[in-house]
Amino acid sequence: MATVVLGVCGSIAAYKAADVVSGLVKRGHEVHCVCTPTALRFVTPLTLMTLSRHPVLSSFDDETQDWVPAHISLAQKADLLAIAPASAHTMACMARGLAPNVLTSLYLANHAPVLVFPAMNTHMWEHPATQENVQILAARGCSIHGPAEEGRLACGACGKGRLLPVAEILEAICARLP
Repeated sequence: MATVVLGVCGSIAAYKAADVVSGLVKRGHEVHCVCTPTALRFVTPLTLMTLSRHPVLSSFDDETQDWVPAHISLAQKADLLAIAPASAHTMACMARGLAPNVLTSLYLANHAPVLVFPAMNTHMWEHPATQENVQILAARGCSIHGPAEEGRLACGACGKGRLLPVAEILEAICARLP
């Protein structure tokens, strides 16, 4: 089957990444997780490693196993890069070509299709800077999925910003796989 790199950003929705990984593995795909440092405040590397059956990459310090940096080798190996949840910060870094962590560095080295699944506070999502970053990413070929139209967010606000349901994320990812 396909090799999927799943990027996980800092968001309360990061716990859903475990279900995404599990669903992809059950469908026979090879999954590698790359987490931002903030994502690890919401989900543990052990959880994602156990479900994916591969070590989790979360720091440049993790890149000591091979002479080719892991963020480069994973970018070359990927059939698809999916980022779920995608934070406003990571999307801004991607749009501006910044690479402060292994996920954004992998994104810059990646040539596979990119699917972005945003999750953030309604006001953050609606901010003109975020909307401009979404337009830049879409113009570069990234496929933006979500956020969900309406609902109560973890912060208590109601509105657009929640991560799409896991079933929809899996459907979007599998539809783009070779």
